[in-house]
Amino acid sequence: MRAKMKLTEVKRTGYGEDLQFSAVCRNDGYPVDGRDENNTFAKFTPCANLTMTINNPDLLGKFNPGEEFYLDFTKVIR
Repeated sequence: MRAKMKLTEVKRTGYGEDLQFSAVCRNDGYPVDGRDENNTFAKFTPCANLTMTINNPDLLGKFNPGEEFYLDFTKVIR
């Protein structure tokens, strides 16, 4: 499964950064013909939230609110 998420908030803490993501959407509406990638993702995943904390020094400061990311979910088979 693939989700498209938008980074809405970055909180810098003493131990790393807390990242808050939500499902993509458009506040100003979609084109009349419906052709918009975010429209397609929002249709099938209208609501999603993800919070994660990172403390990898190589990643700190690399994430900025407003950026969009694809998140791929692959089932772990044991």
